[in-house]
Amino acid sequence: MNPVEWPVLRQLRHDRLGRGAAVKSSRSMTLRPRTAQADKVIKSICPYCAVGCGQNVYVKDEKVVQIEGDPDSPVSRGRLCPKGSASLQLTTGSSRRYEVLYRAPHATQWEVLDLETAMEMVADRVIETRRRTWEWETDGKRVRRTLGIASLGGATLDNEENYLMKKLYTALGVVQVENQARI
Repeated sequence: MNPVEWPVLRQLRHDRLGRGAAVKSSRSMTLRPRTAQADKVIKSICPYCAVGCGQNVYVKDEKVVQIEGDPDSPVSRGRLCPKGSASLQLTTGSSRRYEVLYRAPHATQWEVLDLETAMEMVADRVIETRRRTWEWETDGKRVRRTLGIASLGGATLDNEENYLMKKLYTALGVVQVENQARI
């Protein structure tokens, strides 16, 4: 190695505090941030907990390439906890599943279902539960409700999503609708 390139000598000669050129190598000078290759940045909210930290999701060719804290977020001011920092794995991780898994009652094995079949199963169960638990009256008072279905929304849902969920559940006669953000 050329003594001129030796980091200690560079630091002593040019950058005594070790904050500038003395700490750079030819390789580190060619490095670029992973976010530089992104086509677009989408604002999002971390899905892990009720805090609702802001995230910038960097996308290239319709694929997520990086997720970082959003400095414009008044909640997190660009910071993410370890779980939020690892949320890229939700979209690109090798253990991410891309099919619906179903385990029948009392079964020990999971089976793969197509999305249409799974959605039909959910719809059938909602309809059956509503039909079976529907109450027109209670104690002589007209209630028109079901207590067999309830909803607890996550705190990372925005106002519009919560509004639509509340409308859907009210139309179904569900009265037990709550959101984690209020708890």
